[in-house]
Amino acid sequence: MRIAVGSTQLEGNLSLPEDATGVVLFAHGSGSSRHSPRNQYVAQALRYGGMGTLLIDLLTAAEEREDARTARLRFDIGLLADRVVGASEWLARNSATAHLPIAYFGASTGAAAALVAAAERPDDVRAVVSRGGRPDLAIPVLNRVKAPALLIVGGEDVPVIEMNREALKHLKVEKRLEIIPGATHLFEEPGTLEEVARLAREWFQEHLKPYTGR
Repeated sequence: MRIAVGSTQLEGNLSLPEDATGVVLFAHGSGSSRHSPRNQYVAQALRYGGMGTLLIDLLTAAEEREDARTARLRFDIGLLADRVVGASEWLARNSATAHLPIAYFGASTGAAAALVAAAERPDDVRAVVSRGGRPDLAIPVLNRVKAPALLIVGGEDVPVIEMNREALKHLKVEKRLEIIPGATHLFEEPGTLEEVARLAREWFQEHLKPYTGR
């Protein structure tokens, strides 16, 4: 799908199982894209769990080429967060998804973008999951995030563990840090990505439940 965010057209893949309980927007980072096999694997697990998924490229093709040379745009958290917010607004307008609660799954610098977007849309985002993310890049706004946040890090990804521990201190909501033993930054070791998918699915299933008592 082509998703208009301001004057920019982003490419995305929207998948909705029957009777979806919500839709999870994937925010990629650090040179990744909607074609990332890791995020596609997690997205498939979420769909098996009854959730819709929107995997989008936060950068255009021209921006991707520039970023491949400079690695600059992947760290432009403000730009990436604006794109996540714009995609969320598109979901809220789209007839197939307007009735569904929204959650975010962010990887690498995309996790920071997801958290900044969640801070900007505190009443609209129901949960956030970070995989090998850089939530420390969103520290200035983490105290404004209202969505429950799960941070998943590989046990061998030592520098990123410390970055996530620091970010966790600044979150004032329901939060958890899960460290997967034996996993490196990309969760390429046997069974580690499956554990990421399981943890994310359970977190989203818990927090995308319909509100009661209204």
